Amino acid sequence: MARKHLVWLMVGLMLSSSLVVWAQESGPKKNTEDTEKALSAFRLDFTLTESEDGRKINTRHYSMNIVPGYTPSNEIKIGSRVPVEGKQGDVQYIDLGTNIWSRMTERGDALQLEVHADLTNFANPEQESRTAMPLPLLRGLRIYASTVAMPGKPTVVGVVDDPDSKRQFQLEVTVTKLR
Repeated sequence: MARKHLVWLMVGLMLSSSLVVWAQESGPKKNTEDTEKALSAFRLDFTLTESEDGRKINTRHYSMNIVPGYTPSNEIKIGSRVPVEGKQGDVQYIDLGTNIWSRMTERGDALQLEVHADLTNFANPEQESRTAMPLPLLRGLRIYASTVAMPGKPTVVGVVDDPDSKRQFQLEVTVTKLR
């Protein structure tokens, strides 16, 4: 008789543990797509404004798309490689132009933006027509900055004054959410 009760007890335990496993498996499932944050895409519109004595004299625009956390960084590079004679007969090339590098990270509702901007050109425009100058005079501008950007609102990344003139350069970015 005790043996019969023991068998029924074992069958009952097996059925109850099967019911618990079945209830866990058939309960609400977590979707891995819901638990992972959806990718967001943004467009960065950069504006480089050159002014002299408070009056705008030149504005340039650059744009790139970026997915925060997905792409390590994005870069825009435009310019020329200019030959320069070093030692007798030795030609080297100098990169002139604009290089803007950026990386964005989402932190809750905030967007942390890191920007490296390098602009190099001839200090005297007449040098551009001479392709192989031994010692061209170059002007450079560099802004390396980190800021928090608000979508839809222009954010000043950096402002620099030209030490040899009354010119000022301002780099600004506007972030637009694409998706």
